[in-house]
Amino acid sequence: MELEQAKKRVDELNKDLHHYNYAYYMEDKSLISDYAFDLLLKELIDLESQFPNLKRPDSPTQRVGGTINKSFKTVQHSTRMLSLGNTYSEDDLLDFDARVAKGLEGQSYEYFCELKFDGVAISLQYENDVLVRAVTRGDGTKGDDITDNAKTIRTIPLKIKANLNTLEVRGEVFMPKNVFEQLNKEREEAGEDLYANARNTASGSLKMMDSAQVAKRKLDCYLYMLLADGHNSHEEAIHHLEKWGFNVSPTYQKCSNIQEVLRYIHHWSEKRHQLPVETDGIVIKVNSLDQQELLGFTAKTPKWAISYKYKSESACTKLNAVTYQVGRTGAITPVAELAPVLLAGTTVKRASLHNSNEIERLNLHQGDFVFVEKGGEIIPKVTGVDLSKRAANSLPIAYITECPACQTSLVRKEGEASHYCPNTQQCPPQIKGRIAHFIHRNALDIDSLGERTISLLYEKGWLKKPSDLYKLTKEQLLELEGFKDLSATNLLNGINNSKNAPFEAVLFGLGIRYVGKTVAEKLIEHFRTIDALMSANFEELVGVQEIGDRIAESVIAYFLEEENRIEIEKLKSAGLQFVTTANEKASNILAGKTFVVSGVFNNYSRDALKAAIKTNGGKVVSSISKKLDFLIAGDKMGPSKKEKAEKLEVRIISEEDFESLLLK
Repeated sequence: MELEQAKKRVDELNKDLHHYNYAYYMEDKSLISDYAFDLLLKELIDLESQFPNLKRPDSPTQRVGGTINKSFKTVQHSTRMLSLGNTYSEDDLLDFDARVAKGLEGQSYEYFCELKFDGVAISLQYENDVLVRAVTRGDGTKGDDITDNAKTIRTIPLKIKANLNTLEVRGEVFMPKNVFEQLNKEREEAGEDLYANARNTASGSLKMMDSAQVAKRKLDCYLYMLLADGHNSHEEAIHHLEKWGFNVSPTYQKCSNIQEVLRYIHHWSEKRHQLPVETDGIVIKVNSLDQQELLGFTAKTPKWAISYKYKSESACTKLNAVTYQVGRTGAITPVAELAPVLLAGTTVKRASLHNSNEIERLNLHQGDFVFVEKGGEIIPKVTGVDLSKRAANSLPIAYITECPACQTSLVRKEGEASHYCPNTQQCPPQIKGRIAHFIHRNALDIDSLGERTISLLYEKGWLKKPSDLYKLTKEQLLELEGFKDLSATNLLNGINNSKNAPFEAVLFGLGIRYVGKTVAEKLIEHFRTIDALMSANFEELVGVQEIGDRIAESVIAYFLEEENRIEIEKLKSAGLQFVTTANEKASNILAGKTFVVSGVFNNYSRDALKAAIKTNGGKVVSSISKKLDFLIAGDKMGPSKKEKAEKLEVRIISEEDFESLLLK
């Protein structure tokens, strides 16, 4: 394709993809199928790769991420990002109103009320209507430049139609409730610790170095403040933001007096729980910008605004019993079985007690009346005991010592809070849990197979390991309750199609503790085959970016078990993928050469350098020895590695030297 022809097509694709994206995320309209959208996006990615000069800063391809940051640059805010004074008291709001009236000396005034979303404050800066910078609040005076990560948030416009040279907008980045719940579900299935709340998870996501991983977190953003001329009130500014395509929550309201403000607060007290995002209060602002300026600021906060925070809802109910769940990794989770109680808009019957330490901390007794809150407005938790209602003869809750499913004695690993059932090969909930994980949509994705069918097959003795799936026959399935010819055929087709799942999905599906989807991708990017991964030692594993001691130990322990190695051979024989086809070798120019990569680089991440070495025939090792050919040295490399390399007369090269090697 010629340059002019490519430019015309890139223009068309940019226009169409922005239009489809806006309709889907802002207007809830699906104008095109996901498949058709992905084809157009792939076409644009290919054209931008072929003609790099045609890639725009507002290209829809920015949404998928891929940029690796070594660190975040600190940026000074044009105007300080202030915090607000908080109150939990309606009397304090009346006092605030009296101060406003006094400060305005008899002028009439009105308020503008907005829900306070529990997220991370962000500043977006546009030049000639194109997003050029996104900065976190930081300390209010300066924050971190997270532009690449912010561009992955679909509701943040990369280009607007304000026709202004410069523009700054501020808002709140958040993780929607359903996304947070799904993320924690996936971490639980992977045997990883759960995230405490959506706000901290959103904050941590924005600080990830790999923007492609941020894109997977499905963050969202509401904008609520405009720093630009051309409006006289906060209400006008909000309408400008809406007109220019920014995502503004429709929950705001202009109030003519403080009594209307209080009615607004009462209205959202319960209704806010129906929203897709966590909220923790209301922001009340004087609407007129001139009056805001007249009222001014204290040393820390504006005198024209205040935040009213809702108290965390708590309810008292009876603890009927403590039951124990067995996860697929063998982890035991105690659960409080409660007398049903209404809390934050939903009826709560159960709450996690996490582990034995929590039961001891609460000093739980049988039949106690307990206080329950919703952590982050989502997850029910027991926060305390009403000792005034405790029966005199009640006994403390004694934590179980045996698995409730298979009666195996529980173990507790040093440094860990949870107890585990070590009977991994015969404990029914662990077996069924591993199979349910294996068919998960991020793993083998056999959506025609559910937990009920897994249980039926297990009870028949036909399904004890994932490899048994590939031995099932139509005759066996037709013996199961509810199965007819079509449903049996569909399930067998789904099982057969799962053989096409990529290696990273299979590795995730194996259910190795702490190996979630992202960790599986990192391991495969480095080792490329199951055989290489199975033979990797501790040093080689921790040499992979983001793989720490705990993950490395878990991977080694998994492959040391003979049962697991036999299962992998059975899955290989069934036709599953255990070799990655991504990044096939580009050349053999580095064949026979060994490399250690250390430090921080300008043009590559460490993983990208290692991938380039492997795709050109070289080998990456983790330690320096006489046999090493090259140490690729970046900034902040440990001095001991450099000293050892110099002592052993290993050649030390820069990333530019490495690029030169590829050109020889």
